[in-house]
Amino acid sequence: MDSAEYMLFETALGVCGIAWSEAGLTRVQLPDRDAAATAARLAKSARRAGGAVPSHATDAAERLALHASGEDVDFSGVPLDFTGIATFEATVYHALRKIGRGETVTYGGLAALAGSPGAAQAVGTAMARNPWPVVVPCHRVLAAGNKPGGFSAPGGLVTKAKLLEMEGVYLDGGEPMLPGLF
Repeated sequence: MDSAEYMLFETALGVCGIAWSEAGLTRVQLPDRDAAATAARLAKSARRAGGAVPSHATDAAERLALHASGEDVDFSGVPLDFTGIATFEATVYHALRKIGRGETVTYGGLAALAGSPGAAQAVGTAMARNPWPVVVPCHRVLAAGNKPGGFSAPGGLVTKAKLLEMEGVYLDGGEPMLPGLF
């Protein structure tokens, strides 16, 4: 990922970031505690952009900002750089990109959609490693019984619940998990 560059941008949820290569996005970073923390996470795998930002990166940032403001955004056309992504995980990410706004799938259900029934735990690992949250909508993946499961992005399950609520999906019967955080 040496050739990847990154940028930060404001959204209604806070400062997000993306990293990219010529092939597509290499990473999406959801807001951390502040812009410096978001930048630090991206800097571990990319370098700050020094020149012109390619149109595919600008387009992705604009789509993410619109999504964060509550708009229904289609991320299917956002190019992703799968360099270094294991074959199983790539298959899972491609299957997950077909799960639409306001829809959810369980880890086991996604395993089946990816052609690996019974691989729910491996799907969970793939979700934890997902470099493109929201673009590859790992927040839409739930544990058995439609329980929240996990979420490795900053804010954990609170962030997952907020992203789902923005799409009309409410965990815990629609009751706020921790009132006042969003």
